[in-house]
Amino acid sequence: MLRTTLLGAGLAAFLTLPVHAGEAGDALRDNLYAGTFAQGIEQLTPMAEGGDQEARFGLGMLELASGVEHLVQALYRHGLVGPDAGMLGPLVTVPIPPNPSPEKLDYAKVRGILAQLVDDMDAAKTSLAAAGESGDYVVLIDPLRIRFDVDGDGQASDAESMRSIVERQLGIPLTPEPATQPAGSDKNPAQAPEAPDTTLGFDRADALWMAGYSQVLASHGDFLLAHDFSDLVNVAFHRLFPRAGLPMQDYSEGGSIFMEPRTDAAAADAIAAIHTLDWPVIEPDRLKRVLERLKAITAFSRANWAAILAETDDDHEFIPSPRQTATLPGSEVSQEMVDAWLKTLDTADAILDGKLLVPHWRFRQGFDLKAYFETATRTDLVMILTGYGAIPFLKDGPVASAADFAEANRVFGENLIGYAFFFN
Repeated sequence: MLRTTLLGAGLAAFLTLPVHAGEAGDALRDNLYAGTFAQGIEQLTPMAEGGDQEARFGLGMLELASGVEHLVQALYRHGLVGPDAGMLGPLVTVPIPPNPSPEKLDYAKVRGILAQLVDDMDAAKTSLAAAGESGDYVVLIDPLRIRFDVDGDGQASDAESMRSIVERQLGIPLTPEPATQPAGSDKNPAQAPEAPDTTLGFDRADALWMAGYSQVLASHGDFLLAHDFSDLVNVAFHRLFPRAGLPMQDYSEGGSIFMEPRTDAAAADAIAAIHTLDWPVIEPDRLKRVLERLKAITAFSRANWAAILAETDDDHEFIPSPRQTATLPGSEVSQEMVDAWLKTLDTADAILDGKLLVPHWRFRQGFDLKAYFETATRTDLVMILTGYGAIPFLKDGPVASAADFAEANRVFGENLIGYAFFFN
């Protein structure tokens, strides 16, 4: 009797353990580490179509990675750099190496890059959403070993791994150098420190998280594509792509007005860019779709947290539940944080549904964000912010205030934005 009881308890415990990667997970990991995303997609597609949930996850993750790679390759192809503000130097650094021979860029090609991004993200969303519906798979992946063929030469090298990219951005090695011993010391030579384990266990909750982020990227693409923003490209994009043949390329340095030529030209381009933020809506269906995508993001976030809270394992968690161990330093989660985040999603949904209005500094009425996405014929950012452009979207009703975000501010404090990116 005791033996039967112990056997039953052991079987029950075994059934609650995560199921580690099988053939599909191995294929995913191999192709991520080799940077052969297209090959992996071809390999996993028939398995995913056959109903293998782990294969659906692998397919979605590779489609997501492939979409990011397509974007990065396009930015490299046209010579993206950090914008130079003259005496202030580059305003930001970009994780893309300089291209010695960039190709020409124009407004039509910018739209093509964005359209490709939207299509890629939607393909990934479909696979990842399906992978998040069910399944007890856990695929162990070290994100720093993922490689992207940044320069599009058909080879994803060590220099194009996430580890190398992050190290270049941070300016420090991720693996500490061994300590050196003083000359003449009789101590043993220092051993190279062991590289920290950066492996994460990806499961169906993470599939939903990635599906949400696919829509974050797609919403940005659709918002721009909904408008004619050609003037912005023509007057300012040479700051991002200085050798891509854009109209103002040869005038990045002119005469001096206030400071010195490079700085004054950069300031002039910034003013010109602001002046062009009056965009006609040329694809209203895309603008409406942005609203749908934003609502999908909150829905995926809810589904993600429902899946996280239902987990019974504790295996290299990316985003842990309050009962699980955080793998990433500083990523511990409490139930209070989960509750505050879910309440924030309620507020976001109310705003997206037009039930809660966005405050405008100039009016007692609120700005109906839903009406804007569904009916706007142009987006003049300056006029909306200053007042006149907001008038068509003003409405009587409850207006969001600090009280609607008080719980999130209390729990997350100054880290609210960071947690919002992390929690999605």
